[in-house]
Amino acid sequence: MRTDRQNLCMRDEGFSAIYGNVKASMAGAEELLASMDEAGVKASVICGFAWSEPLLCARHNAYLLESAARFPDRLIPFISLPVTQVDRSIEALTEALKAGAKGVGEIAFYHRKMTSRNLTALKPLLTLMEEQGIPLMLHANERVGHDYPGKGRTPLERFYELICSFPRLTVLLAHWGGGLLFYELMPEVSKQMANVYYDTAASPFLFSNKIYTIACRVVGSDRILFGTDFPLLSPQRYFQELRESGLSEEDQKKILGLNLARLLAVGSGDRRET
Repeated sequence: MRTDRQNLCMRDEGFSAIYGNVKASMAGAEELLASMDEAGVKASVICGFAWSEPLLCARHNAYLLESAARFPDRLIPFISLPVTQVDRSIEALTEALKAGAKGVGEIAFYHRKMTSRNLTALKPLLTLMEEQGIPLMLHANERVGHDYPGKGRTPLERFYELICSFPRLTVLLAHWGGGLLFYELMPEVSKQMANVYYDTAASPFLFSNKIYTIACRVVGSDRILFGTDFPLLSPQRYFQELRESGLSEEDQKKILGLNLARLLAVGSGDRRET
């Protein structure tokens, strides 16, 4: 895929929005493992791209599952699914779970909005995931501020609609949920969000490091997950922000791996898990 970037940009509008610029970094398992070793990271969740074509999803998933099989103690695979073809998504998910997949995502609607109609179409898939305890990772972003490649147009209320429609589904909202976490200051919203987690991916580009202490006060340190958006940023950038955030060592350990280890029921060692 790295050598076929131009062709893939022509085939997938969402991919082109992010990787049309040849300076946008792409990485494979070996590059990730090298970065993990350098940063002292024990294990990482690896995610595929939100391809619109089932064939591209299948190819990417095969690589993720193969990589995780080669490095079972280091890589935890989430898979991408063609959300416009739910029957094929259910079939692909069933097979991927047998091969070791631990979740679905990152699902994204980069160049278009996720609509209520999309949620209706996804109901069979999301119901299955809810019943089997399979977490769903969604790309979310703030709708104000500067523009950047991959900044989606889905309003935050659509994510909230999904969460309310599937209350037992574990939902991981990337990029601090695009600020959705702040609405948990509303008691009726907080009540609906018990199974929602927020990750820190791309945080240095989006918020000041005050976000860590504020988010912990709003939703608690138990529901924040460490994400890097590698290779966009290295783990060390986040480690520095966390050290300077004023959070307790216990809260930092939760964010850096204990929360995810608990969520996915995987072991945690001495080194960080991201």
